[in-house]
Amino acid sequence: MYSALGLGLGILVHITYSFVGIGFVIAKSILLFNLIKFLGAGYLIYIGVMSLLSQSSKLELAGAEHRREISKTSAIRMGFLTNVTNPKATLFFLSLFTLVIDPSTPLFVKLIMGIEMTVVTSLWFMMVAFLVSHHFIKSRVNKIQHFSEKFIGVVLIGLGIKVALSHR
Repeated sequence: MYSALGLGLGILVHITYSFVGIGFVIAKSILLFNLIKFLGAGYLIYIGVMSLLSQSSKLELAGAEHRREISKTSAIRMGFLTNVTNPKATLFFLSLFTLVIDPSTPLFVKLIMGIEMTVVTSLWFMMVAFLVSHHFIKSRVNKIQHFSEKFIGVVLIGLGIKVALSHR
């Protein structure tokens, strides 16, 4: 749950650089925009291929109580750093806020949007952590996990190709 909170707090970094206009600068620079676009497309294709090549795995929570617990602060830090360094999140926020947020959007509207996205992200990942750790859900996911990894791999490769071939 604390890692989920860190993931939500990591959103604030993406929101901040989007609000200060970095997304606008990137959108206006064809070279920079295309560089980020191809890096993002390459990353999507890479994780798609890795999903296709992955071995079958099972969600294992048995014995988790025997593992060393990390501190709440460490869990928040791990979630935060995971989100801040996530290239998919970077691309998502750059594209979203370049289209949605106008430089003339009032600061209080930007703050409300940022807080809302932080809270929703944290709650989403908390719900996912809770559900995936439940025995009933874990057993059902284990039955289809290998197939779903392959399916998502194909989808990610397709998205990567689509992004790479898309025009401004």
